[in-house]
Parts: sequence; C-alpha cells; structure tokens
Amino acid sequence: MSGAVTTRGAVGVRAEPERRWSPARLAGTAVLAAWAALFWFLLMTGRDAFYLSDRTDWVVPVAAVLLTAAALGRLASSRTATPEPLRARELWVMALMVVPALLILVLPPATLGTFSAGKRAGFAGAGFSPGDLGSGELTLVDVAAAQTTPEGERALARRAGESVRFVGFVTRYADTPADEFMLTRYVVSCCVADATVAEVRVVNVTPGAFEDNDWVEVTGPMYPLGREVIVNASAVTSVPRPERPYLSA
Repeated sequence: MSGAVTTRGAVGVRAEPERRWSPARLAGTAVLAAWAALFWFLLMTGRDAFYLSDRTDWVVPVAAVLLTAAALGRLASSRTATPEPLRARELWVMALMVVPALLILVLPPATLGTFSAGKRAGFAGAGFSPGDLGSGELTLVDVAAAQTTPEGERALARRAGESVRFVGFVTRYADTPADEFMLTRYVVSCCVADATVAEVRVVNVTPGAFEDNDWVEVTGPMYPLGREVIVNASAVTSVPRPERPYLSA
C-alpha cells in the first residue's frame, strides 16, 4: 500500500508524499538540546562562576534561551518528505560535539588551584590608575595591579602599615618557609582561559595549620617591598570557597 496521500480537487489528483522523521535532523536536535541543557544547568546551579567572570556571565542565560529555541525549531522541521540519512562520519562529529557538555554536567565542579598558579602570568593591571589607591578599602586586585608599575608601587607604599582583609587560597612553593604562604586568587577578564594570578606573601602563620588550596581569610597590616607585598597576619581563618572564586579585572 502506498504511503502517499491523495487529494481530489476540481482539476485533478495530487499526491502528497508521506512525511517521516529525518535521522540527521533528529541528531542535530539532540546536539542543540544537550548544549541548551548545559547552559540551563549552569544558570540554575550557579556554576557559571567557575568558567566566566561576572562581566560575561550574561552569555549563559542568552545561550540557554537561544539554544533551546534552536533545538525546538530543529525538532519541528525533523519530519520531512525527504529524510536525510545519518552517516557514520556525521554521527562521530556530533558525538564529539556533545562530549564537552556531558563532561561538565557529570564531573564535580572544580576551580583553578595551586597546581596551575605557578604556570599563570601575574595580573597585568590594565586600565589601573595609581590614583585608585588614594583612599578606600584595598582589594587584592588593587594590590596586584599596583605591583606592576613604579607609580603603583609608590602609591601602595604610602599606605604601608594599613590593615587589609583578603580572601584567597593557600599556595606554597618549594622555597616557601613553614611559617609563610602565598595567598592566591585568580583574576578573570572574560573566562578561565585568560585567568591571571594575584598573590601576596603572608607571614607570621602557624606552621602546618593550612594546606595547599585551603581557602582562608587573612587580616593584618600590609607592607609593600618593591614588587612584593607582605601581609603580617594578625588572623588567618578558614573560610568556604566563595560562590564566585575568581576576581574580575
């Protein structure tokens, strides 16, 4: 029995071919749906903070909406009179496109840590003005940026001895004394791919009290020594990892 649909009109007979699901279009729908699900997941769980700065996190809701609309549109057009076969090469390509989304969905969240700190460039401080250090609370980004220029070093030196409060994770290197550590925080302009490092040297620490990658809050007077900034810790307290672990440049 033919799958054609026959309609009779005043002029004659017209046969409409039967519409069937297109494997290639359904596979394309699945790829779009997987990425849409990823962006909805990042948005609902707040995990976008592990990949983007707060200046670019608007990408997540926009991508979620656009990819969802694209997946629905692709699904709506998947029944066609001329179904497209899904060839083996196309199947492999589409499968590889889905793998990154599945890995992010399945693997536990992780941030950049001590292992990559020594492999990242220091914070460049683009757009930083020494006048920014004249007054107000000193942030880790301010301190890191001031270390990159002679003008910034002088501006920071004028505030030597002031108490600061910084949050970051513990980093130790091979030559770090037992009663010191580097307080580290990554600074992100767009996403983790462009992450740079902001660090200060923390002294007067109880040996063995903290391990690499422990998140801590350090309070104490700050003393710039050239391009190095030392914080003489009056208090070091364990804190949970911040919801937004990266600072924005």
